[in-house]
Amino acid sequence: MPASRVRVLVPGRINQRVVDRLAGQFEIVRIESADPALLTPELRDVKAIAVAGRVPAALMDALPELEIIANFGVGYDGVDVAHAVARGITVSNTPDVLTEEVADTAIGLLLNTLRQLPQAEQWLRQGRWSREGAFPLSPLSLRGRSVGLYGLGRIGLAIARRLEAFGVSIAYHTRSPREGLSYAYHPTLVGMAGVVDTLVVIVPGTEATKRTINAEVLSALGSNGVLINVGRGSTVDEQALIAALQAGVIAGAGLDVFENEPQVPEALMALPNVSLLPHVASASVVTRNAMADLVAGNIEAWFETGRALTPVPETPFTRRAV
Repeated sequence: MPASRVRVLVPGRINQRVVDRLAGQFEIVRIESADPALLTPELRDVKAIAVAGRVPAALMDALPELEIIANFGVGYDGVDVAHAVARGITVSNTPDVLTEEVADTAIGLLLNTLRQLPQAEQWLRQGRWSREGAFPLSPLSLRGRSVGLYGLGRIGLAIARRLEAFGVSIAYHTRSPREGLSYAYHPTLVGMAGVVDTLVVIVPGTEATKRTINAEVLSALGSNGVLINVGRGSTVDEQALIAALQAGVIAGAGLDVFENEPQVPEALMALPNVSLLPHVASASVVTRNAMADLVAGNIEAWFETGRALTPVPETPFTRRAV
């Protein structure tokens, strides 16, 4: 079948650049969400999905000819990968192209949280500097801090490289130690939290990481502790975090991700010792364009060469001859 007749399904919203790039080579079909009930019988021949969100097993099963799911983002927890493996469907993501942007954002969020820079800007904008005098001294600083990284993949390493320039001590927790690194390795998350005062979370949202930042970890982090999360909201027990912030169990938090996006608990927004961002770690035009190009490139490569450019580790498949 020539590529011009291959149908690509786009469930829900995705960067328009993906659609524009693929439209010249493929037939693009759009539905409002990843609901198989929205599929008509003639769409059963869809061979590819381009998605920035969920792809449940039921949608895959409604598409018997589906070969590849190209995910917009590094994290692909919205895709039922286990089912894709069982079906022999390739799943791709967009690593590397957003690594530096997310790492930059993590450092910015850390500085905002420690030095209260957004609050200081509002102080100026509201005219309080001229009326009331200087903005109060920030109670926290990056000086002399010890940072623990929960996760040390591409983005975690990029964050660590940036932190080195600030002269802070760096430790990390992953399932197993990484070779060739000078950072202190901790085999348990709570153990690392007990010896650092800043915890940066950059792990994927999986069942293994779900709510692993819990009351025990926050208590171990301590009253001078700061939590930064640029990974997935599911990693943090939000109610435990709110309680810890309210009671002074930890000193502050900077969050770019939340459990139930875009809903953010009112109790969290009411706290003065947090810095909150609306999941914007990779949200620059430059980076999102690169992500869109890689989504499209994965689909193009699959049908041109039989291999995706960046398949996830669980699906290192090649295309069967047609």
